[in-house]
Amino acid sequence: MKTEKTNVESFDLDHTKVVAPYVRLAGTKTGAHGDVVTKYDIRFKQPNKAHMEMPALHSLEHLMADRIRNYSDLVVDLSPMGCQTGFYVSFLNYDDYEGILDILEKTTNEVLAATSVPACNEVQCGWAASHSLEGAQALAQEFLEKRAEWHIVFED
Repeated sequence: MKTEKTNVESFDLDHTKVVAPYVRLAGTKTGAHGDVVTKYDIRFKQPNKAHMEMPALHSLEHLMADRIRNYSDLVVDLSPMGCQTGFYVSFLNYDDYEGILDILEKTTNEVLAATSVPACNEVQCGWAASHSLEGAQALAQEFLEKRAEWHIVFED
């Protein structure tokens, strides 16, 4: 299948060649004053084979977005992918890949220890009825079980 090049890095990634779960450098942008934003693709599920159910993904997003900031004040954003297979996380002036993996491991362990989902109410969330702590924790457990493989993005 021939595909045309786009302006979106992830659209130009061959999703048939990646092996989830993984953590992949997705790109960097340098600002006018020299600051660098580094974006990582945190893939939980194999593209086009599996996806995260929305209540679990939504709760995992809340938990990770909140807890990751316990380990770095350089986090710009953590956002879910529309395809429901993973997240993007962006850092400001921080590009230590092994450090990112450690931050993600600590964050994901905190998800497992959580007793509630932060900001899971109508005041702080746009769809507060769509959450599952248990589902988020199951996703986190599955992701952590493959921690030794997070650096493997493509099959050999």
